[in-house]
Amino acid sequence: MTTKPLERELATYEQMLPTLLADEGKYAVIHADDLIGIYESYADALKTGYERCGVDPFLVKRISQQEQIFFVSRDLVFQTACQA
Repeated sequence: MTTKPLERELATYEQMLPTLLADEGKYAVIHADDLIGIYESYADALKTGYERCGVDPFLVKRISQQEQIFFVSRDLVFQTACQA
């Protein structure tokens, strides 16, 4: 059975979210089923993730009650300076 990357960490985040909301706006670091810690900045969270987990997968996620959605258009046309 194959799993999606960070599927376990995302499930852990969702399960812990009600408790994590006390620190909304900060960043959670999650490895497998464990909360590594909560940090003020993304940079601090990422640094700790690499220090504690090395090359093992870990999740850094901003704690938020409402998931932020980004829209990306596929109808972009890119031009280069070398076009004839």
